[in-house]
Amino acid sequence: MNAILGDPQRIQSLAEDFVKHYETRISEGATIKGKALFVCSSREIAYEFYKKVIALRPEWNEIKIAADNEILSDEEKIKIKPLERIKMIMTRGKDDDETLYKLLGTKEYRKALDAEFKNEKSNFKIAIVVDMWLTGFDVPFLDTIYIDKPIQQHNLIQTISRVNRKFEGKDKGLVVDYIGIKRQMNLALAKYNKGDEDNFEDIAQSLVVVRNHLDLLARIFHQFDASNYFEGNALEQLNTLNMAAEFVQQTKETETRFMGLVKRLKAAYDICAGSEQLTPQERDYTHFYLAVRSIVFKLTKGDAPDTAQMNARVQEMIKDALASDGVVEIFKMGDEKESEQDIFDEDYIAKINKIKLPNTKIKLLQQLLAKVIGEIKKVNKVKGVDFSKKMQSLVERYNQRDESDVLRSEVYEEMAEQLTNLIWEVRKEFSAGDELGIGFEEKAFYDILKDLCIKYDFKYPDDRMIELAKVVKELVDSQTKFPDWSKRDDIKSSLKVGLILLLDEFGYPPVERDEVYVEIFEQAENFKKNRTA
Repeated sequence: MNAILGDPQRIQSLAEDFVKHYETRISEGATIKGKALFVCSSREIAYEFYKKVIALRPEWNEIKIAADNEILSDEEKIKIKPLERIKMIMTRGKDDDETLYKLLGTKEYRKALDAEFKNEKSNFKIAIVVDMWLTGFDVPFLDTIYIDKPIQQHNLIQTISRVNRKFEGKDKGLVVDYIGIKRQMNLALAKYNKGDEDNFEDIAQSLVVVRNHLDLLARIFHQFDASNYFEGNALEQLNTLNMAAEFVQQTKETETRFMGLVKRLKAAYDICAGSEQLTPQERDYTHFYLAVRSIVFKLTKGDAPDTAQMNARVQEMIKDALASDGVVEIFKMGDEKESEQDIFDEDYIAKINKIKLPNTKIKLLQQLLAKVIGEIKKVNKVKGVDFSKKMQSLVERYNQRDESDVLRSEVYEEMAEQLTNLIWEVRKEFSAGDELGIGFEEKAFYDILKDLCIKYDFKYPDDRMIELAKVVKELVDSQTKFPDWSKRDDIKSSLKVGLILLLDEFGYPPVERDEVYVEIFEQAENFKKNRTA
């Protein structure tokens, strides 16, 4: 077996296939952070494999702070050690040649490599191993393990478990089998999990899933002309993506079905992305649907999960189109740089209202409204909840739209107008305390005091309520001046006692209701927590 696995021609083929497969996954965005383990059957074979890979990709042997696609802050540059992309993780042997002996390093050096591999931004991406790191080595964003070593039963379960840890954006790990261990995997799983022997999705199965989902998505899009995405210039391509996103948002049911299908398409595509059996057309349509999903997801959540999944051509197309004058910059809206601006910027709202795609416009207004409500809720819990309920009512009406509404522009215009009006209503709330002679933060306490009067059906003079709101805010400020106040029970207890005494002094509430103290204290905690955050 060793002679077969160590055959020079085989190792050369293995290195070529690995490099191609790894680079394809990187370019397709099918791997989270580009981390991979390659398991060899012996130290000698591992060293020969390492040399073949370096000969194919000399740049992987260059010492760098980070990979080409990683952007580091100055602080991270200090913390992260400059390293090669690929390293061998094995113990030294007394008979190792000088080059190998130096490459493997000391126990302390391997410990440092352990930490660097677990750093998602480190340039160290590929670890060649034999026995080390196969058990008890947890890297949540590790999603690919290449196995060229006979492994059985419990050890196999431990080995493949290196890529099954949960991580944001990671649906599953990928095992690339070079030696034929699938049967052993299924036997091991059947033994330890009492499952059946057909519980692994391989490339052949993934190709079937990809093609089935492409067919289902084509049926959704059968009335949509996507030709400009594949044949047009950058501006036409981006506009086609925007219109496609609008198309799938016609009804909530269509939107939900589309998003679910593309999510499953992506999970299967991640597995077979390196397969030569995928046609260029299948890849293009996959990227098209992923790009559309990114827009719709961004309109809903504010962050597109599959942007990295788009191939370089799509990313460059977006970049070129956004540079053009007069383009609706839907991809830019909601980005971090955009979010740093004034949330009530009239130019930004005007830009949204100029969008001719009704569902897209409504989603952007909805996203902006959620942001401004989130800001007010940080200080004024009562008003934040009130505005959230109003927004939810509008959203529920929008989500109940049906296909007949597509032809009725006034339905969308009315919804966009109501969302815009609610944004301005929230804006007015930031200065609503001026009429009462109190600031925005003091009004937050005034509102909770007034709301409790209505909730528990008692009356209290308005002028006294204004005065009480001022002194409550002063008390909260004085009691929570310590940075760690939220973790200190003594300070919290002191604040509670202070509030009870202060409310008693003002004769509030004029009835026995213990719930009043609880709700006022919750407002005080919410106020201070978000003010110091």
